[in-house]
Amino acid sequence: MATLKVKQLKSRIGAPKDQKRTLDALGLKKMNQVVEHNDTPQILGMVNKVKHLVEVVK
Repeated sequence: MATLKVKQLKSRIGAPKDQKRTLDALGLKKMNQVVEHNDTPQILGMVNKVKHLVEVVK
């Protein structure tokens, strides 16, 4: 299965609580942190929800 690297670019300060929880579920706690996940519809949905705070790194 393909993997996806997600990097947090912007701060979670001021973000709604559900977006903060989504970042926690992705494993992102700090800025510029990169985590790797399997490319599943659930992960893609979480990335889409916080797309203004993260970027997908190849």
